[in-house]
Amino acid sequence: MSSKKIEKLRLYCAQINSTVGDFKGNFKKISFHINRAKLNDADIIAFPEMAVTGYPPEDLVLKPAFIEENLKYLEKIKKFSENIVIIIGFINKDFEIYNSAAVLNNKNLSSVYNKQFLPNYSVFDEERYFQKGSYDYIYEVCGVPFAVNICEDIYYSSGPTRFQAIYGGAKLIINISASPYHIGKIEQREKILFTRAVDNRVNILYVNLVGGQDELVFDGNSFLISEKGVILYRAKPFEEDFFIFDLFMENVDSTRIQDTKYKNQRESMKVENKPLKKIKLNIQKTPYTEKNKKLPDKKNTNINILNNKDINVDKCVDKYKELISCPEEEILKALTLGTRDYIKKNGFKKVVLGLSGGIDSALTSVIASFAIGSENVTGIIMPSLYSSEGSIKDSELLSQNIKIKTCIIPITPVYSSYLDNLKNLLKKGEINITKENLQARIRGNILMSLSNEFGWLVLATGNKSEVSVGYCTLYGDMAGGFSPIKDIYKTLVYDICNFLNRKYNNIIPQNILNKAPSAELKPDQKDQDKLPPYEILDKILKAYIEEEKDYRDIVKMGINKKITKDVINMVDSNEYKRRQGAPGIKVTERAFGKDRRYPITNRFKLI
Repeated sequence: MSSKKIEKLRLYCAQINSTVGDFKGNFKKISFHINRAKLNDADIIAFPEMAVTGYPPEDLVLKPAFIEENLKYLEKIKKFSENIVIIIGFINKDFEIYNSAAVLNNKNLSSVYNKQFLPNYSVFDEERYFQKGSYDYIYEVCGVPFAVNICEDIYYSSGPTRFQAIYGGAKLIINISASPYHIGKIEQREKILFTRAVDNRVNILYVNLVGGQDELVFDGNSFLISEKGVILYRAKPFEEDFFIFDLFMENVDSTRIQDTKYKNQRESMKVENKPLKKIKLNIQKTPYTEKNKKLPDKKNTNINILNNKDINVDKCVDKYKELISCPEEEILKALTLGTRDYIKKNGFKKVVLGLSGGIDSALTSVIASFAIGSENVTGIIMPSLYSSEGSIKDSELLSQNIKIKTCIIPITPVYSSYLDNLKNLLKKGEINITKENLQARIRGNILMSLSNEFGWLVLATGNKSEVSVGYCTLYGDMAGGFSPIKDIYKTLVYDICNFLNRKYNNIIPQNILNKAPSAELKPDQKDQDKLPPYEILDKILKAYIEEEKDYRDIVKMGINKKITKDVINMVDSNEYKRRQGAPGIKVTERAFGKDRRYPITNRFKLI
């Protein structure tokens, strides 16, 4: 048998949930994974973008003390790097401030890679804080050349990956990332990495952040993809996870030799005058050869170390559909993770919300119970003289199904007191918008009082369709510290609830799904007294908010002119309300908040 040296790297992918500014907590997670990686003879361990600080730190970057604390903890991490290579995201200070990856080895900071492409769109403001990097590096460990880049760097075909893999000869690219979730993002991201892997004939280890941070939720979904575009292994979505993989490089050379495009690009790049530094890293291990080869180490019996020799790389072995069965489950997991992290990272243990007997409060209560446990959720039923008997019964049945605590607090006595105190100021006659909103604000006051009394976080229950057009009450049903379904259109609320009932044996009472949506603030009230059917409304909203289509474009979609005009006017005139609402989880391509920023004072019209 040949004693030929085999090119192999044992990779440890650490998909962790960092908290912005929690240096001590983040360090505890980081050091735990490094120790486990060393116990299992990993050559390289990689963490997500800004794993040390959490992402996005926003204006904390402008505080010198924040930068210094981040550097202090990088020094602590460096001490763990004996006989292993650690790749970890942090904030670098070198005259300017950079979003960077540290390459640590044998208790030294061997190199710092500074992110070259800074996103400055959607929820990203990186050009506000960071300078662009300009240098590429090729590292060598165990005889294998590899390179590092950060998140956005890999999205560009002419970016660092091309230079590192083709000109630098890297056989592995490690991309550390903090890529937030929205519907369709996972598929979009994987298509891009497939293209980079195949075009550059290089293995890519993609290490993404997981967890919630304010309005953002990071889905994880870290994976290793081969030079042929085959996903070799994937970390679990929407939870902390890790994997260890023995990556043999023997297929890279043969694939590159057969690829004329790769060879031609390499020749043309020799004339490029771009800096490239090569750095050799040192790990004291017996070289892997055919003579001394052994089975993957299993020092921790719970860890299964895979390798690409045992996988048929000509077939896609990705099992994402086994982890996430449908789009509704994916969105539900995002909402649950984002809600859980917002609650826990902000120091709350319990939540409270109003239960109206409607579908929005039903979905919000299920998300809350999944996020922090049913025992930590309290639903407040607040009937008025306009509440139907069914709304109370439906709320009670829902609470029994999901095992949350409930309390009934009628608001009619308080409402009557308000009307009596204001009788000389309010208009006489039938109920109007003032009197409707009074009821909603009484409910908001009750929930906020319970929040003050018991330290509970109030969850608002409004959906994107209602919030978009202002069909909600400031200081009433908009009251709350967090709004889990704020970016979920009403039609999608129904889709998710139907999924929940299929998976969890009709956890949401069927009557909640069947009855016409109503605020129940006056007799026989229905949402569609003021709004078009949600199927039509949501089409208009998606076109106008997410796709930036104007009135004429939307009418061309076959939608009634008056309805379109009315909806657009409602969206435009309610920016002041949305600006005062609680934060909520971004799941669509264009969410309200830092993702979609329109002036409150605005007279621009195209109708």
